Amino acid sequence: MLMAEREWLDEQFEQHRPQLRAVAHRMLGSADDADDALQESWLRIRDQDSCRVENMPAWLTTVVGRVCLNMLRSRRSRREVLSDTHVPDPIVTLTETADPEEEVLLAESLGPALLMALEALTPAERFAFVLHDVFGVRFAEIASALDRSQAAVQQLASRGRRRVRNGPTPEPDLSRQRQVVDAFFAASRHGNFNALLEVLHPDVELRIDGGVLRTDASLRLRGADAVAGHTATYARLSPFVRPALVNGAAGAVVVTLGRLISVMGFTISDGRIIAINALVDPERLAQLKLDPS
Repeated sequence: MLMAEREWLDEQFEQHRPQLRAVAHRMLGSADDADDALQESWLRIRDQDSCRVENMPAWLTTVVGRVCLNMLRSRRSRREVLSDTHVPDPIVTLTETADPEEEVLLAESLGPALLMALEALTPAERFAFVLHDVFGVRFAEIASALDRSQAAVQQLASRGRRRVRNGPTPEPDLSRQRQVVDAFFAASRHGNFNALLEVLHPDVELRIDGGVLRTDASLRLRGADAVAGHTATYARLSPFVRPALVNGAAGAVVVTLGRLISVMGFTISDGRIIAINALVDPERLAQLKLDPS
């Protein structure tokens, strides 16, 4: 490959990097893994002849998707089963505006509940659903990447679509989301159990992911009574809660003495909280590189 061709390909890769990272993040649920996938993808394509590529964004997206697919399969072959308290890496915005890469991630954000639905898909189902339904890659290109027929790939995407559709329908209005989240923290602050039950869906699920360093904090609860009964924790944290966008929805970060100690994502459906994902793992919080000051 001529140097000029490689430089042109490098420019194309950098131009589409925000979307490619969004693809990898959706496939892998981890910001660090997404960065690793992009690095490996570039190593794969940098010496390829791209002159015959008709649709550069779709081609790059498919290459990144295949790398992610292999990483997901590798996880399974090593039997890296995620714990039932695991929450995907959140996309957090502390201000009203986001940088271009954050904007792409937020535009493709599926919300915490739907991200958890993706975790239950097989690698091939996730590949087909994310690339086609979220990023608009044609079935023909996905079929080529998977070495399967288009009909088989359509079935994979359909299975992923059904699983996602079986989840709750998130509230689209951000101001209404914020009202419910604010009501949750207000009820928690005052220890108002009945008020909490009013804002929690009967089948609400709470996941707290403490990672390796805070395994004692990891917790999974289901049901309004159980989650409301746990809110003494949030009563203590309420003075340190700051509003934030988490995965494009109303959420919160908890900051004490200038240190980020938790990111909380909420899924609101029919005016109530149906899911709460709280990341308190110090290692993963540090990787978010947020400035809470």
